[in-house]
Amino acid sequence: MSARSDVMAVAEILPLFYRIIPTVVDRGPVGTATRNYVARDSDGGRWFVKAYPAGAVLDAERQALELGRFARLGGIPVPAVRRTLDGDLIATADGMAVSVAAFVENTETAEGSLSGDRWAAVGETVGRLHRTLARHPAGPPRHVPAREVCDVKQARQRLERLLARFAEKPPASGFPSWARETAARRLDALPAVAALLEALPTALTVQTVHGDLGSPNLLLRGQRVAALIDFRPPGHRSPVWELGRIVLDPRTVLAQPDWPTGLAGAIAAYQAADPALPAEELLAVPRVAAGYLACSVYPLSEAVDDPAAVTPDLQAYGRNRQAAVVELCERLTEAEEVLHDLLH
Repeated sequence: MSARSDVMAVAEILPLFYRIIPTVVDRGPVGTATRNYVARDSDGGRWFVKAYPAGAVLDAERQALELGRFARLGGIPVPAVRRTLDGDLIATADGMAVSVAAFVENTETAEGSLSGDRWAAVGETVGRLHRTLARHPAGPPRHVPAREVCDVKQARQRLERLLARFAEKPPASGFPSWARETAARRLDALPAVAALLEALPTALTVQTVHGDLGSPNLLLRGQRVAALIDFRPPGHRSPVWELGRIVLDPRTVLAQPDWPTGLAGAIAAYQAADPALPAEELLAVPRVAAGYLACSVYPLSEAVDDPAAVTPDLQAYGRNRQAAVVELCERLTEAEEVLHDLLH
C-alpha cells in the first residue's frame, strides 16, 4: 500500500470507527514495526494513529494497550487510548489494523538527552511505573537466578548462529563487515562478561514491566517526563534491566561524561518512588546494563535478518551500542562506588 493510499485509508477509518472527522492526516514518526500517522480533527485536536503490520498478533497488541491503560490508571503519564465505537482498542478494515491515542504535544524523545533534572525525573517516573505494575494481575514480583537476566550461554548460541550466517556469504565492506567483526569480538569477550556478571546478586527480581522502555518510547517536555508509550504485552522481566536500559541508553552514556553522577540521581529518585526493590539490586544497574549490551546481537543481526532495515541511523546506533559497552565496562567500578555511597 502506498503512502498516499495509507493516509487515505486512515482518513476513512477514523470517522467510521472512532467518530473522529479528520481535516488532515500526515505521516508520523517512524516506528520500528508500525506505520504511524498524526491526524488533526475538526475541533483542532490531534491524534496519534498506529497502523500494525500485516501478520501482527492483534490480541497481543490489545494486551499491550491494556497494560498502558493499567499504568495510566495508576497515575503514570501514558496517552489515553481511544476506543472504537464498539469498545475495541483496535479497529480493522480493508486489511488495515490501527489503534488511536491522544497526541502528546511539544515533546522530544529521551535519545541521548538525559541531563540536569531529567535524570531524577526519569528515575522517579520509572520507579512509580514499576510500583504500579507490581500490582498487575499478570502476577506479583518474584525472584529468578541472575543468569536468567543476563544469559551468557544463550548469548554464545546467538552469536555463534549469527557468525555462521555471516560465513555463508561473507560481507566485503560497510556495516555488514563491521557487524561480523563486532559479533566475533563479542563472542571472544564472553568469558570476561561471564566473570563480570558473577558479581551480581544470586537472584534478581522480575515483575511486569513496560517491556520496551527504550529512549524513543519515553517522551520529555522540558525537564519532566511527558509520556511513556509503546508498551509490550505483560511479561515478567527485571526492573533493574529496564531501569538501566532507559537511563544508560548508549547515546546518553556517550554524550554525558558525568553519567555516573546522573545515574545516581536517577536511582535515588527511583528508590524514593519504589522502595520495594532491594538496594543491592539497584547497585547492580550499571553491571546489568553492561552485561546486557555485551550479550546482545542487535542490531548486528539486522545485517543478515533484514538488510533493508540497516539505515544510517541504525548503523550509528549499532556503533554507539558497541562504544557504550566499552565505556560502561571501563567505568563500572567508578559508577558502582558512586551508587554504593548513595545506597549505603
